[in-house]
Amino acid sequence: MQMRVIVSIFAAAIAGSAASQPTQPTAFDVLIRNGRVMDGSGNPWLRADIGIREGRIAAVGHLATARATTVIDAADRLVTPGFIDVHSHAAEPLEKVAALRDGKPLLAQGVTTIVGNPDGGGPTDLLSQRTALEQGGIGVNVAQLIGHGSVRRAVIGTENRQATSSELDRMRSLVRKAMEQGAFGLSSGLFYTPGSFANTDEVIALATVAGEFGGLYTSHIRDEGNYTIGVVASVQEVIRIAEEGHVTGIVSHMKALGPDSWGLSKTCITKIDEARARGVPVFADQYPYEASSTNLSAALLPGVVLEPEAIRKVVTAASPAAIKERDALEATIRENLGRRAGAKAIQIAFFRPDPSLQGKTLEEIAASRHLTAERTALEMISKGSASIVSFNMAEDDIRHIMIQPYTMASSDGSLTTPGSGQPHPRDYGAFARRLAVYMRERGVISLEFAIRSMTSLPATVFGMADRGVLRDGAAADIAIFDPAKVRDLATYTQPQQLAEGMVYVLVNGVVVVDNGRFTGALPGKVLRKSAVGSR
Repeated sequence: MQMRVIVSIFAAAIAGSAASQPTQPTAFDVLIRNGRVMDGSGNPWLRADIGIREGRIAAVGHLATARATTVIDAADRLVTPGFIDVHSHAAEPLEKVAALRDGKPLLAQGVTTIVGNPDGGGPTDLLSQRTALEQGGIGVNVAQLIGHGSVRRAVIGTENRQATSSELDRMRSLVRKAMEQGAFGLSSGLFYTPGSFANTDEVIALATVAGEFGGLYTSHIRDEGNYTIGVVASVQEVIRIAEEGHVTGIVSHMKALGPDSWGLSKTCITKIDEARARGVPVFADQYPYEASSTNLSAALLPGVVLEPEAIRKVVTAASPAAIKERDALEATIRENLGRRAGAKAIQIAFFRPDPSLQGKTLEEIAASRHLTAERTALEMISKGSASIVSFNMAEDDIRHIMIQPYTMASSDGSLTTPGSGQPHPRDYGAFARRLAVYMRERGVISLEFAIRSMTSLPATVFGMADRGVLRDGAAADIAIFDPAKVRDLATYTQPQQLAEGMVYVLVNGVVVVDNGRFTGALPGKVLRKSAVGSR
């Protein structure tokens, strides 16, 4: 009894001593105060502070007594997850162009993560790509896809035929290896060579492998207009691949391309709705512009496997055979120009043989040469690759696709050095434009809907379990801005202008935009798909 009393007195003394000591404030690496926190889920904002430790969010709530090495006053601005671009061509320039490694055009829009190697492209050796990105340092995170077109090219080349059984096995092995290396899924570009030569069964076989690792399938569909099977049938093909391959399917940069296809977005959306109603996980992504971008040859001579030198001989030769082939090519170009709203709707973005043509329409170039548009296009194709901006979408279709709850934000953009041609403005403005034009000016979507489409929705679809949300334990990818001031400055005539409005941006807990100024930090990571998400 005496012993119990002594122990009790001792314990009380310890407790009293502890109570008399002042409570130490919680310490963080970074503390964000006075923000309107919109967590990315689609919920409205609430007032809260965010504490960050070792690159991750350690606390969200009332942190008035906390201290930190770096304190950011959000000053009543919106605090959201960093934006995720699910369809980006920026991985290659991030890797190979030192001046672009910081990803300023992305950070200026609040983009902190991109998904690279879309449209069936990119390397088949993802480990080498990962190493090159990590060793040089990058300003944003990169998630990798394995491209169907690259895999097919590695095994079959550019032959227009179906794969043999052994070739299909080799392609499966390449996809499996990429998934083991951390790929988030399989991308395809069934409009482009050599992906266009594959039948649906081949793609299902490879998508199934990605699905076995929890990966997904995302596709530049076989036909976005009415080139071959049509946009509706092409969306249905994605649905079939997802359903039979037991994998999540995504219609990449969804659109209805060309006047003949305008209005078909409603039919495509109905097809997706019906598939989802029966349990098929199908989604879409979209960039908010009326113009697309590709190369001149793909737009006007899709599926034609001829090197520029071969086309040059056809253009210059005077033999009856050459004239016949030239006439056939020009007829194809004439037909495809009609699909894309004519030569006036084709603007040259980049043309190395003659940079003076950049920014001009095909119609203007043809008139200056006193040639037909189809002959002008053929001559340009014969001299080398030309990238174009193609005005071919209707506003009603853009809006109808955008308002769907399963449509994610994307850019389909890349990174370019200033003065390198006249690229599509989406490279510099896609995410800012979604907020400035479609949320604020036109009222097509709400602020909550817009943020969700750029954060938690893509993170959930791609299996990035620790990104796209603001919660304890999540990676500290964060954007701080006034939604009334975000705007895209990039235009079709001056496309390489940084967006405005991002006041602070953090990538993995490191400040990369500090009060509107780039810090030059390179804290980005190459993410790896795993059974529980990404890391």
